[in-house]
Amino acid sequence: MTTVRAAAIDLLRAHGFTTWFGNPGSSEMTMLQDFPPDFRYVLGLQEMVPVGMADGYAQVTGGPALVNLHTAPGVGNAMGAIYNAAMNKTPLLITAGNQRRDMQNQYTLLTSVDPTTLPKPYVKWSAEPAAASEVPAVLAHAIHIAMTPPCGPVFVSIPMDDMAAELSPAQAADIAVLRDRKVAQAGSLSPEAVSAIAARLDAAASPALVVGGDVDRCGARGSLVALAERTHAPVWTAPLPGFSGFPENHPQYRGQLLPGAAWISQALTGHDLVLVIGAPVFRYYPHVPGPYLPAGTSLVQITNDPDEAARAPAGDAIVADIAAASAALAQAVRQTTRPRPPARPAPAPLVPSVAPMAPQALWAAVAQAGVPDTLWVSESASNKPAMIDAIRPGAPLSNLAGAGGGLGFGVCAAVGAQLAAPDRPVIGLLGDGAIQYAITALWTAAAYVIPVTLVVASNAEYGILKQFGLREQTAGVPGLDLPGLDIVATAASYGVDAYQARSTDDVTDLVRAGAADRDRPTLINAAITKVGS
Repeated sequence: MTTVRAAAIDLLRAHGFTTWFGNPGSSEMTMLQDFPPDFRYVLGLQEMVPVGMADGYAQVTGGPALVNLHTAPGVGNAMGAIYNAAMNKTPLLITAGNQRRDMQNQYTLLTSVDPTTLPKPYVKWSAEPAAASEVPAVLAHAIHIAMTPPCGPVFVSIPMDDMAAELSPAQAADIAVLRDRKVAQAGSLSPEAVSAIAARLDAAASPALVVGGDVDRCGARGSLVALAERTHAPVWTAPLPGFSGFPENHPQYRGQLLPGAAWISQALTGHDLVLVIGAPVFRYYPHVPGPYLPAGTSLVQITNDPDEAARAPAGDAIVADIAAASAALAQAVRQTTRPRPPARPAPAPLVPSVAPMAPQALWAAVAQAGVPDTLWVSESASNKPAMIDAIRPGAPLSNLAGAGGGLGFGVCAAVGAQLAAPDRPVIGLLGDGAIQYAITALWTAAAYVIPVTLVVASNAEYGILKQFGLREQTAGVPGLDLPGLDIVATAASYGVDAYQARSTDDVTDLVRAGAADRDRPTLINAAITKVGS
């Protein structure tokens, strides 16, 4: 007889879920026993860490990844990272054990009382099988939902006694059919829509393109480059994108739009048509009052997310496959005779300095150490403008940030991204406040010999909150200073090679050496000036 556990493992293997990230507990032991030798389990010491690592891993590989959490407390600990994965549209299968079915009514220890509600609204779908024999079918259902655009995390709660249940031959045969079936999505633009948008682009006096992370996730970057080059349109990345969606060293790339209505309207002034592909229209933070679009500007959005289309405050929207739509438009538009847009200003030059150094000097020094195939993962909101100016990668899937803004993403995602791309140097760009939210990810990097390189900008404060406070005029807010952090000692205690950089020369040399070391994780801490100094 086949057990539920054996059938579930077989189904997960068939769908490519052979890398699991987790923090196991008693209710997950029955699922994890006799763990298959062709699977790997990556342990995080607190539940948000496995979710964040899986997020980075799945975004770089294109998915999928499985996260194994421990009943209600584990899901609760992980909710911030689940929120980030939802905003990142990352296809994760999140599982958690639950107490035995015959003990749940008594609310015995570690019973998840309403498990399908707990992770909402930040999962696309959640379920607990009605019977043990339904576990493989529910997992298959969840997998297809997670992997269907717009992708995202899903959740399955599994009572611990389900795994040992035996399936009848008929049930096992039905599960084999579920294991082997495929679900595909096709949603190309109609020929009429392609012709209409192409005609508007051809007729526009000054069109502009705005792209988002879905361009990279859907493999549409090459088509977007062709579309930009045929139309001579400047290209921006939409605010808070995840991936940047366009080569940042391309002469038509203009950078990332700032997340305020007035700021975006000002940036797009002078363009009569804006085509947004693979991004929301638009994500804002903070509140910067102003028109959504400049006067006389029209907008068309192409997205694979019906909710993005529905909630946009301006413009027309079409829900379609991003890659197919981009390819069709690139072929349909005429080669323009418009002049090319002016190039983006060159990065600010490196000013050699000693610590505490200006953020611009730090990130310019880091940029000097990068090689063309570096995969950059960033999380330091107050440092973001300086990072974007200094570091301009051209390859796909090269500049990853969290679209959700929940802190702790960066260090976890960098570790997961390095697992996903073992032959590429992965460099995490972090703030000293952000890294603390998931500092135990350093243990995973050391324990699993993951050769990620992490650069920490240390100003002993929550810099972004001080910047926000200046804007909102909220003087006297407590808890914004972080004295006494010894990040080098903490990293060393977890087994990471850790260094204090005392100059920009130190930064460049240490980052270059860390990226070249494919045997050990490296952390470089650098003191920077405080906000307002």
